[in-house]
This record gives sequence, structure tokens and C-alpha cells, in this order.
Amino acid sequence: MGKDDIGLEEGTVRLVPYSKDWPRLFSEEEKRLRAGLRDHLVAIEHVGSTAVAGLQAKPIIDISVAIRSLSDLEACIAILEKQGYSYKGEYGLPGRHFFIKGEPATTHHLHLVQHDSEHRKAWLRFRDYLRTHHEVAREYHNLKKDLARRFARDRDSYTKAKTEFILKTLRVAGGDT
Repeated sequence: MGKDDIGLEEGTVRLVPYSKDWPRLFSEEEKRLRAGLRDHLVAIEHVGSTAVAGLQAKPIIDISVAIRSLSDLEACIAILEKQGYSYKGEYGLPGRHFFIKGEPATTHHLHLVQHDSEHRKAWLRFRDYLRTHHEVAREYHNLKKDLARRFARDRDSYTKAKTEFILKTLRVAGGDT
């Protein structure tokens, strides 16, 4: 799978087998982001299902970008828009600023947060737990397959239907949710 094989039409759900190209695609994007955001940046991390080896996922690279302060937001929006990202606002998660990249199919989701964000801590905790607890990752895989069949044309419902599993996993993984 290469760059041309990632991407998903807005609002749809399609899972594909894990690709060993996903970490490379993240790394390539991370380099571009680091170059542009260097004056504001604390960390860039690969999150979401494409960051968990062996897990089927929507073919979209999820990226968490942590900045020093949300007072840098306007400057970051301008930089990211020059890099081909479209800003979507908080998009339902207060304190998270959401961007998409890719036309006509979305190839990247970027979640920009302040470095001490609870959202960021939860994304990393969930990813790391799935990476080290293969049985839980398999349960998540099976749930996603079922939901993708049920909600192939309704990504919002697909995402909402995963919430209970994610929250339960975060409780088991430790920390507040």
C-alpha cells in the first residue's frame, strides 16, 4: 500500500488491513509538520488505529500535534493551511482543533491540542494499551468490523458506537477519562 492507497470519502467507513506503510506515511508527514510548526511545537504523535500494528483501520493517518499554548492557534492554523490542511474548528471536542487533509478523499486527520490536554493523554493511553494488550486490540478490531458493516455510510454513528468500548478501555488502562 502506498500514498495513493490511503484516503477515504467524507462520511463513509471502510476498514482496510494494517499496512506497514502507515508508520512511514506518518513519519513523512511528521517531518513536514515539524518544519512548519517548529516555533510552536511540543510533540507530534501517530495516534488512532493506523498507529497500532496489525489493527484494521480506516485508511486515514491520525496525528496528534501538541503545542505550547493555544495562544499560538492562529499562527498554527495559517501554517497548517499552507501545508494543505483544512481547519474544521473544535469539531465536537472542546480544546481540540481538528484539521483534515486530502482531496477528494481525506488522507490525514490532525488533532491540535495544548501539550497538557486531557484529549492527548487519552489518545496516547488508548493507543499504547492496544499496542501492548493484543486481546483487547482484537476485541476492538471485531467491534470496528461489525460497526463498519452497519454504518458504512454514516461515520458519525460509527464513531459514536465505538465510544463505550474506548471509555471502558481507558478506565482499565488507568487515569481519568
